[in-house]
Amino acid sequence: MEYVTFDPQIHDAELIAAYRYDVDFRTFDKLFDSRKKAVSAIAKSLKKDECIKVIYDNGNIIGMLMIYTQEKKPKTSFKSLKLLIVDILDHFVICDIKKGDLYIAEIAIDESQRSKGYGTKVINDVIEYARKNGYRRVLLDADFRNPKAKALYESMGFKVFNKKSFLKRGMYNMELVISEN
Repeated sequence: MEYVTFDPQIHDAELIAAYRYDVDFRTFDKLFDSRKKAVSAIAKSLKKDECIKVIYDNGNIIGMLMIYTQEKKPKTSFKSLKLLIVDILDHFVICDIKKGDLYIAEIAIDESQRSKGYGTKVINDVIEYARKNGYRRVLLDADFRNPKAKALYESMGFKVFNKKSFLKRGMYNMELVISEN
């Protein structure tokens, strides 16, 4: 697999926006009248961003990944009040990222490629990257309403270290400790 920095001049912003929608469709559905309107708003907000990676396998796009650190966060574009609301809601439920943490914000695998092990492979690749680059922890969140994701992350060694909820939205904040230093 190959991870390429997202660039709207090269990549299909609508496709990447659809992947982002799929990750948090419950929140987007509450704020937008339709999937189509949500995807359109997300696509318009996307910029070239080192935190967003397009995932390729054998030359084909199979998904997207968003990872970041305390020091290097995704670029934000406030072209939509509704997307700003999503960011605010996220603030109350996602992991608190500290120096030395690598945070997996989003993983989305194309629906046609799911259940083939790609999600696990992506997480393992991020863990390996974290080890090689001296990160202390890999962090991610599992939605309270997605017990399968939580179980997958736990099977990979992640442990719940915090739970956060806000306005009926909640996350298990999970960590995989790479180094105690």
